[in-house]
Amino acid sequence: MKFGHFDDQRKEYVITTPQTPYPWINYLGNESFFGLISNTSGGYCFYRDARLRRLTRYRYNNVPLDNGGRYFYLHDNGDFWTPGWMPVKRELDFYECRHGLGYTSITGERNGIRVSQLAFIPLGFNGEVYQVKVKNTGDTSKTVTLFSFIEFCLWNAYDDMTNFQRNLSIGEVEVEDNAIYHKTEYRERRNHFSFFSVNRPFDGFDTDRDTFLGAYNGFDRPDVVAAGESSNSVASGWCPVGSHSFKLSLAPGEEQSLVFVLGYVENPEEEKWEKPGVINKSRAYEMMSRFPGDGAVDRALADLAAYWDRLLGKYALDTSDDKLARMVNIWNPYQCMVTFNMSRSASYFESGIGRGMGFRDSNQDLLGFVHQIPERARERIIDIASTQFEDGSAYHQYQPLTKKGNNEVGGGFNDDPLWLIVGTAAYVKETGDFSILDEQVPFDCNPDNTATLFEHLKRSFYHVIHNLGPHGLPLIGRADWNDCLNLNCFSKEPGESFQTTGNIDGRVAESVFIAGLFVFTGPDFAAICRLRGLDGEAEAAEAAIEEMRKTTMDHGFDGDWFLRAYDHFGDKVGSKENAEGQIFIEPQGICVMAGIGAEDGSALKALESVKERLETPYGIVLQNPPYSTYYLNLGEISSYPPGYKENAGIFCHNNPWIMIAETVLGRGDRAFEIYRKIAPAYLEEISEVHKMEPYVYSQMIAGKDAVRHGEAKNSWLTGTAAWNYIAITQAILGIKPDFGGLQVDPCIPAEWDGYTITREFRGSTYVIAVKNPEHVSCGVSSVTVDGRPVEGNILPVFPEGGVHQVEVVLG
Repeated sequence: MKFGHFDDQRKEYVITTPQTPYPWINYLGNESFFGLISNTSGGYCFYRDARLRRLTRYRYNNVPLDNGGRYFYLHDNGDFWTPGWMPVKRELDFYECRHGLGYTSITGERNGIRVSQLAFIPLGFNGEVYQVKVKNTGDTSKTVTLFSFIEFCLWNAYDDMTNFQRNLSIGEVEVEDNAIYHKTEYRERRNHFSFFSVNRPFDGFDTDRDTFLGAYNGFDRPDVVAAGESSNSVASGWCPVGSHSFKLSLAPGEEQSLVFVLGYVENPEEEKWEKPGVINKSRAYEMMSRFPGDGAVDRALADLAAYWDRLLGKYALDTSDDKLARMVNIWNPYQCMVTFNMSRSASYFESGIGRGMGFRDSNQDLLGFVHQIPERARERIIDIASTQFEDGSAYHQYQPLTKKGNNEVGGGFNDDPLWLIVGTAAYVKETGDFSILDEQVPFDCNPDNTATLFEHLKRSFYHVIHNLGPHGLPLIGRADWNDCLNLNCFSKEPGESFQTTGNIDGRVAESVFIAGLFVFTGPDFAAICRLRGLDGEAEAAEAAIEEMRKTTMDHGFDGDWFLRAYDHFGDKVGSKENAEGQIFIEPQGICVMAGIGAEDGSALKALESVKERLETPYGIVLQNPPYSTYYLNLGEISSYPPGYKENAGIFCHNNPWIMIAETVLGRGDRAFEIYRKIAPAYLEEISEVHKMEPYVYSQMIAGKDAVRHGEAKNSWLTGTAAWNYIAITQAILGIKPDFGGLQVDPCIPAEWDGYTITREFRGSTYVIAVKNPEHVSCGVSSVTVDGRPVEGNILPVFPEGGVHQVEVVLG
């Protein structure tokens, strides 16, 4: 069943009941300040780093679900409620949530009063803005009281939830004019504070949580709201909050509007104080002054809409398939932007505390983002490369605030280095900016030890060559793409980290996946070498790639599919010889994407085995059969129940690798069939099964061996977003940047008549009409640009600013 609907014209998803199967969220912010907001107004916000600079508190894994957020309570003659239903959960006469691009509006109505709350983060602004409108829809005058409420987090989210012996004594606030200031710890090492302001005088306030809620109460029944009167409490230690109250007298049909700002301010050390003991609030005053009323909100929203129109206009599909259009034109690139910003740090499944930016993750995320804001992708590549070590290995994660490698996780994930080549090549192909290769980039974030980015790529490439196992396949290290395949771990201690426990030397266990990734990405490294005039380097690289291709077929093919790995004892993983885990999705996808086995039919056998052994109505599972018991030599993968996560769950991230692999073999119908199985817009009708948002991809869907087959988890922050965008826009629709121009090579369902894509590329706009008169899946018969024939299928690069008409005929 459906719980809402798409509004494509407004680029929104409209939720029509607050009781969705799971909280359906949106993200606010595109630059330095970010927020998560659910359809019932839950969530939190932070500056740059969800762990170290969190403004508002949020309780994950709580009961009831999604408890805590940006709440506006309405007290109406003894009756009180919230427009988002939560947390009070009073029945509403009307409810609607509209999640748009960078904003969310929630409207609730009860007993003739309608409250609409809009939340967004303006461009270039370090704070959230809330516009709250209260309207009397009845035929008699009413006097009501509106209460705002947020709960401040004590900055470091991990410390906030653990160090109570300190935290319950340090909370400090200040109330001045129309603003509440959260200044905890500002007296010492911090140079930042937050404020919660409103654009009119308030009638009352509260900043002490226990006073606002009352002892033993929850957010569903605050004493202050139930009484209809603020207490003017000032927090001293304990738990600081921000709440304003307003007595509103409304004639029939009258509407009043209030504008709130929840802002973050950072002062230089020498400008912390206005005078001894008094915070310098000048930056806060300036931020408040930007939003005196509705006109400023309207202008900021228009700027935000124009910003997204520009970004989404860089690749636009005109097709008769509405579901495909909304994924390609709106929701998939939007999710790519969010995932680029967040990596895997802050969602309703990632607390923002335990994970930073991933080396592997962020390189993949920028694949779906690089065409939108390439200069930010450039910066991200430099940041990622700076956490690499001199031998080519790398930290697995780094913190976004410090940009330093995460020592808690460390390195040793042997696929990581190759992803730097993938990400850098994607950037250079998109922009033609070869100068990035000459940038001096540190090793281990040490400014005194640098090399060019090209040297970093070279060390990434040769890190594989220098770390080969007994069969000549790459050593897996702690893990490869699948963090849960831990062949060097052998963990027996409860609670021990599989990923960071390497208790054997790890010079035997090999990864067929890394071998495939090496053959897939190596040609880009070789091409970069040639474009820099390093023909000898290119030839050496190509020889190594060819050797790995041969080794993969000799030692990595099991007759009908590619092996997954060899374990510490030299035994096969992902083989007919295994009782469980006989076939894995990852090597079938990446090896065929690399073209391994394409010429002798082995690749086709592998993909047919995927269809026979791994496919389900909801997508392709990671392996089959699942592991029914814990295998000491395999690690975390066998710790999950059958059908969940890495133990035969549908790991959506690598489903698009099979889509792309199918296009390598020219099977467009099959590629699009797989695409539809996990694309959210096509799953809207089964939301009660899927549970997650029907507008964005999830990381995992429960597999065929699970109790709840088809149920999704871990929505939003997943490499699934970027790879599905690549699969549909580049592999299936076939518009792919290359070093020398824009390549056109569709592989589509044969029944399609055609489509049109408008694509910005290196400053020019290409309007590409693809026609399929012979109803084939692939093969370009002719290409014309501005009426002139073009040999081959690479569109030339033009001077910036022009619009060029392209006609591509398949046949």
